[in-house]
Amino acid sequence: MVRHLDKRVAAHHGLFFCSIGALCLQLAYGSGMDSEASPQRGLYALVDYTSCEQRGLDPLLVVRSVCASGVPFLQLRAKALPDQKYLDWVRSSVAACPRATSLLVNDRADLALLGGAQGVHVGQDDLPLACVQRVSPQLIVGVSTHDLGQLGSALAQAPAYVAFGPVFPTASKQNPEPVTGLTLLEQAHQLARAAAVPLVAIGGVSDATLDEVAAHCDYVAAISLLLPPSQTERPYDWITQRCAAINARLRTIAGRPASSS
Repeated sequence: MVRHLDKRVAAHHGLFFCSIGALCLQLAYGSGMDSEASPQRGLYALVDYTSCEQRGLDPLLVVRSVCASGVPFLQLRAKALPDQKYLDWVRSSVAACPRATSLLVNDRADLALLGGAQGVHVGQDDLPLACVQRVSPQLIVGVSTHDLGQLGSALAQAPAYVAFGPVFPTASKQNPEPVTGLTLLEQAHQLARAAAVPLVAIGGVSDATLDEVAAHCDYVAAISLLLPPSQTERPYDWITQRCAAINARLRTIAGRPASSS
């Protein structure tokens, strides 16, 4: 079973050029490559630039706060940001984020490479997964899928991980795909486990549904769940504590602690 996905790629930016197959094997199994070990679990945090600004939060300070919690993954998303400003945010986030957290950029492999991020997350309408793997083998590459057909196609290309959803209705995207629900998520997790590829559940996850979602995936993605209510005192401390609590909760799902990285 997959293990230690959330260990960082050992070499820094492009100093290694292993094949994507070797990269995915390292990501999926870690140094021990123990297929009998329990899988890692945890929080896949997303920081959306626009969502932060709409709440009066500094996106970079939000990144720092999330990273301070020790989450395994953090994805940067800025759909409407000009390229130079997006790149500046990536670079500042990389500098602010400890190596214990893998930093990925949504959609833009070019900005991930230029900004020094560890990976990129691509959607169904972005560059094809195989193309990204070919031109940037040093990056962790994850891909969004929204049905079992897309999932099967993605798994055949050996991504570092697959995201599946939206599990529930979500307001974080302007034109979200149809809701998958828990039944399809469970089937997706079985397929991903058979392919030894970690699965990230995404879309509309709340405090009330967190545990049942986590039972059918390796990581749970969240955006608004990690941001404080308005008028919160010390909002950045709140974010750190919130992310740490959710990450710990996910790592102990079903009463079985995940192995430490």
